[in-house]
Amino acid sequence: MGSVLAGFGFSLALIVAIGAQNAFVLRQGLRREHVLPVVAICVAADATLMTAGIAGLGAALTATPAVLVAVRWGGVAFLLGYALLAARRALRPAALSPLDRPAATLRATLLACLAFTFLNPHVYLDTVLLLGTVAHQDPNRWAFGAGAVAASLAWFTGLGLGARRLGPLLARPAAWRAVDGTIAVIMMAVAVSVATG
Repeated sequence: MGSVLAGFGFSLALIVAIGAQNAFVLRQGLRREHVLPVVAICVAADATLMTAGIAGLGAALTATPAVLVAVRWGGVAFLLGYALLAARRALRPAALSPLDRPAATLRATLLACLAFTFLNPHVYLDTVLLLGTVAHQDPNRWAFGAGAVAASLAWFTGLGLGARRLGPLLARPAAWRAVDGTIAVIMMAVAVSVATG
């Protein structure tokens, strides 16, 4: 049980930091748009990457740095593009109300979620390399991994479904301007961090 709790706490500490994926899940939750499929993708991706890290993929990736470089710059380009889209939404009040905009298709939403997940170099650093390394130091690495996956499930479910409670606060265009403006800043900061790190 100690390994499960250690994995849960360690994973939660990595996941809770506000980043591109969390901002996307929050926005989908606020819009009440395809929330459960988005949460499912985030949790399944975390579970897959954490399992790969615990199984030893982290060591293999560090042996081929060209892959990490390609993922890094692809991620930077994607994050900058999304930051510009969020900034544009923040500057155009007509596009801020979730009821005024047509819902995104499930396909488009899932593709965006996959991009936020797999084009973000931080996800590989956190799940495959860092969590995988720490799990190998635990006496029961797979129990540690189970705790880490449970933390991912708890976090993304709470973030996606809990955002609905903020609906009344976000019924005004000014509130959506603040949300999209914040998302634009976060995406830009993450892109700069990835590019310079």
